[in-house]
Formats: sequence, C-alpha cells, structure tokens
Amino acid sequence: MNQAYATLMKKKSNIDFKSGIAMTLGLALAAKYLSHFPFLSIMGQLVIALLLGMGWRALIGIPRQAMTGIRFSSTRLLRYGIILLGMRLNLADIARTGPKVLAIAVVTITFTLLAVYGITKLFKVEKRLGILTACGTAICGAAAVVAISPQIKASDEETAVGAATVAILGTIFTISYTMLYPVLGLSNVGYGIFSGATLHEVAHVIAAASPGGNEAVDVAVIVKLTRVAMLVPVAIIIGVWTNKTQRKEEGKLEKASWRSIPIPWFIFGFLAMSGFNTLGIIPASIANLVVLTAYLLIAMAMSGLGLNVDIRTLRRLGVKPFAAGLIGSLLLSGLGFMLVA
Repeated sequence: MNQAYATLMKKKSNIDFKSGIAMTLGLALAAKYLSHFPFLSIMGQLVIALLLGMGWRALIGIPRQAMTGIRFSSTRLLRYGIILLGMRLNLADIARTGPKVLAIAVVTITFTLLAVYGITKLFKVEKRLGILTACGTAICGAAAVVAISPQIKASDEETAVGAATVAILGTIFTISYTMLYPVLGLSNVGYGIFSGATLHEVAHVIAAASPGGNEAVDVAVIVKLTRVAMLVPVAIIIGVWTNKTQRKEEGKLEKASWRSIPIPWFIFGFLAMSGFNTLGIIPASIANLVVLTAYLLIAMAMSGLGLNVDIRTLRRLGVKPFAAGLIGSLLLSGLGFMLVA
C-alpha cells in the first residue's frame, strides 16, 4: 500500500515538474513568434518572454505544483542556454577588429559598471539589485543579469527586476537612436560601433544599427559581441569581490579558498563553445541551430523568472534601479559617442 502510494506520488511529482517546464516552453515559443513583429522585434525574444511570464502570473496565476519545473527552467536551463550561446561568438572576428574596438568595449564597460553601481548606491538601491542593473546596462542586457545573478546569490525577484529594467531602457534607447541617426553625423561604420558599444541587447543593437545599412549592422554586432565576451572576466571578478565582501561582513578573517569563491563554471562552457565556433570545428548550419536552441533555453529561463515576479514587486523595487539605469545609459551613450567621434 505504502509502495503504491509512493509510486503514485512520484508520478504526480513528475507530471507537475513537466507541467512547469511545458509552461515556460510555451511562453518562450510565443515570445519567439511575437519577436517577428515590427515593434516587438526591437525588444527581442528574451525580453518578451520575461514580460509574458510576468503578465501570465498577474492575469492567470500559476499552480503551486508547477513551481518545481519553473524553477528548473529559470536556473538549470539558463546555464545550459548561456553555455550554448557561446557558439554565436567568433573570437577571430573580435581579434580582426583591432585593439581600438576592444579598448572602446573595456572603457565603456568599466565606466558604466562603476557609474551605474555608484548611482544605485546614491539612490539607496539594494546592493544585489544595484550590481545586476549595472552589469545589465554595461555588458549585454538581460543575459548579463541572469548570468551574474548566481554569483551574488540574487533572488528571483531581484533578477527579474534587474532584467526588466535594462530591457525597458534598451528598448527606449533603441528607438531614440534610430530617430537620432540622421543628425548624429557619424559614418555608417562609426554609427555601427556607437550602437554596438552602448546598447544593451543584441536585438537592440541590430534594430538600432539597421538605418546605417548592412555595413553598420555587421560592425555593430561584432562590437556588441566583444562586450559579450567581457562577461567572462567580469563574472569572475564580481564573484571574487562579492565573496571577499561577504566574508568581511561576517567577520571571517582567514583567507578564502578557491572552493569558497563562486566561480561561474558555465561561463567557461560559454568560452569553450566560442572556441569551437572560432576553430570552425562545427558546421555553420549546426552552429546556427545551437544558437537558436540557446536563445530558446534562455527565453524559457526568462519566462520562468517572470512567472516568479509579482507586478507589485516590480513597482516596489523597480523605480530607483530604473532611474539609476536611465542616468547610466545616458552617460554611456555620451561616452560612446565621444569615443567614436
């Protein structure tokens, strides 16, 4: 009798687990479909998936038994997605752009990280949310937020608020760039570098650079992916710094071992996939399929994060980070324009 009951409960648990994953998969596929529409293409699949998850929870709600599968999507599948996303990065293309583009990426990322985090401290934003907002603004939008989140042990709510903040800001700035393109006075290549060096998501960069033609888009994507590559050292540095700060706050004076530092091993997977793509080991058709799979997995994670967030939480936590991100994005755009011009 007990064994039969245990078997029944195990089957029920598996069904509940699968229902949560199915929910995030459905929202991710819907986001992919919606991302083909003109205005929504600016936002991109990941941002739409996050917003769909938040909307679903607010309007319909989620069954408690589905939470295990949803949590699996927002944690485990996220890391798998980030690893596979490395297939998009060709390190040879980045090397060919020369030291100037790399210098622009390093300068803009360092400046934006310090500026946005400093502003969030000034606005008394919670520390973890401030770090996520700074990383999302500086590196690669929502993908950077969810990659850095495990490093600082951020909650699902903080991660979702950080991702939503940089997503909305990126969309606003993308529209602004396309309107300002005729009056900026930059060449197509210069405008592409400017877009790639200062906008948040890859989707934002492609949409904003399109008025400059294919030449601007190609350069913009390379510059943007150079910033994406910087996610690896930034994640490690933040992990080490966060661990050191936490130990100091807890009064632990002994030197930390490497095991205690939250090294993001999935980031090294991301770098390894980039290496495979750079060496040309994997055919282009398969590489493109891997990238599509990566975006699907990350979109499932984003929808899972959205399903974990109450709209009231976004209102409560999101105003100050949004203001800090807005000021930081304006400063980033100004710095990027000066560097390119």
